[in-house]
Amino acid sequence: MTETEGAKKPARVVVADDQTVVREGIVMLLGLLPGVEVVGSAGDGEQAVRLVGELAPDVVLMDLRMPRCDGVEATRRIRAQYPGTQVVVLTTFADDDSLFPALRAGARGYLTKDAGGDEIVRAVESVLSGEAGLSPSIQRRLLERLSEPEVAAVAPPEAPDGLTARETEVLVLIAEGLTNQEIARKLHVSTATVKTHINNLFAKTGLKDRAQAVRYAYGKGLVRPPGK
Repeated sequence: MTETEGAKKPARVVVADDQTVVREGIVMLLGLLPGVEVVGSAGDGEQAVRLVGELAPDVVLMDLRMPRCDGVEATRRIRAQYPGTQVVVLTTFADDDSLFPALRAGARGYLTKDAGGDEIVRAVESVLSGEAGLSPSIQRRLLERLSEPEVAAVAPPEAPDGLTARETEVLVLIAEGLTNQEIARKLHVSTATVKTHINNLFAKTGLKDRAQAVRYAYGKGLVRPPGK
């Protein structure tokens, strides 16, 4: 076999991240690593989808929190329109509200931004060979989630005032006296995500504080007084 025949073709990669310094740093890092060729970079999800259509890369390294079109929606579009391109999420966030929507959208890999260059290359190679490219911490989180005891499904009360199922769940936990930190641990999400849900449900219901939220939850029958 000649050297040319035995040479492994580098993976063609597009990097998508809205932070210019971070994006340029990732591009520079990948440029120093064997087996990867950066063919383009995008500053938001819309641009990422467009570049995939133009460049047909093997893999997109996708940030999640981006303007115009976030990483989850961009991943969904890419996998639907360009199934020959795989997506590896590269993000700061490892909470369930970030992880599972990205995987459901079609991402085959998920890394946090503390990943080293070698770990990124391994993830790219893994998804191109049909395997999952997950960081060790993400693998542990998935195993923890799968090993959690199943709770018997109970039909929740109908959500009032246009609340989502998760906002209703947060409201019920507030009424049960849990703090934001306790709610975050129970739902396996970040405290920031809990605060976002609370702000959203307050806006939809016109509530001003947690005391009003408790009265509202009882008044709507979302929780029952002790002993009933």
